[in-house]
Amino acid sequence: MANEVILQVQDLKTYFVVDEGTVKAVDGVSFDLHRGETLGIVGESGSGKSVTNLSIINLIPTPPGKIAGGKVLFHGKDLLQMPQNEIREIRGNKISMIFQDPMTSLNPFLRISTQMVETIVLHQKLSKEEAKAKAIEMLKLAGIPAPEKRIDQYPHQFSGGMRQRVMIAMGLSCNPEILIADEPTSALDVTIQAQILEIMQELTRKLGTAVILITHSLGVVAGMCDTICVMYAGRIVERGHTEEIFDSPKHPYTMGLIRSVPRLDQETKNRLYSIPGQPPNVIDLPDCCPFYPRCDKVKDICKKKYPPVVQFDNGQSVSCWLYAKEGQNA
Repeated sequence: MANEVILQVQDLKTYFVVDEGTVKAVDGVSFDLHRGETLGIVGESGSGKSVTNLSIINLIPTPPGKIAGGKVLFHGKDLLQMPQNEIREIRGNKISMIFQDPMTSLNPFLRISTQMVETIVLHQKLSKEEAKAKAIEMLKLAGIPAPEKRIDQYPHQFSGGMRQRVMIAMGLSCNPEILIADEPTSALDVTIQAQILEIMQELTRKLGTAVILITHSLGVVAGMCDTICVMYAGRIVERGHTEEIFDSPKHPYTMGLIRSVPRLDQETKNRLYSIPGQPPNVIDLPDCCPFYPRCDKVKDICKKKYPPVVQFDNGQSVSCWLYAKEGQNA
């Protein structure tokens, strides 16, 4: 079923206890992911994008981190309550992750064949010969030339773009239901970025894989994602279909992000727009809107209380006092 919800994140909270206080890296995040959907999570560095997705697959280092609350339901089963042996069966198999820098994700001392075959044998229960054939097939699909030869090479023998293709091939080699891609193109130049995104899109559609794409680039989500969640200071401040977010952004932060993107279809002699101020320090944040010091539409209530979620008829939702009434519950 194309519209089936396969992942539900409900009020997820991930905190890090440090000497200075408690860092609420993720503070009440909720979203659904449908089968075959591509969901983009965007926001500045430190907004909680990566921690959200590391929490989903239970990879938060403890201590100093801890998942302080919420549920992550994968086909109705809470991943946060599973024993480690069960979550390991899902991680890398049903839910895969591509990390930001392939050079640090691939073991430099092991051949690509060793790293790919081990994963496939572990999760797919194939023989080593069958697993290697599957690995070669995935490298070919990911656009690696002469995969039969290159599979026995080491990571340093690949360029940055080719290493990222290897990571995509590894991530999809077990036919996962969900692929989490954490800024998969940020370490690459623009032309290679486009190739990598095209390969990801083509392979995930072919395999029917749902994707959670973490990025700070609105250009990337515009071309790839069906739905967008905008994060700021550990919370989702706006969510909606991609077209609606770009055509009619509601939250001042989303408006600022969109205004910051250079436009090729407009001539301007002015400086590029940038959101004023700096992202907030998320250690012991007060219970108010964290964006208010940078917002040009700030109201008195913004400095006193965090806004509730307001739903619109088109499915878009936003947490902002511009649309909420002061009596509403957060």
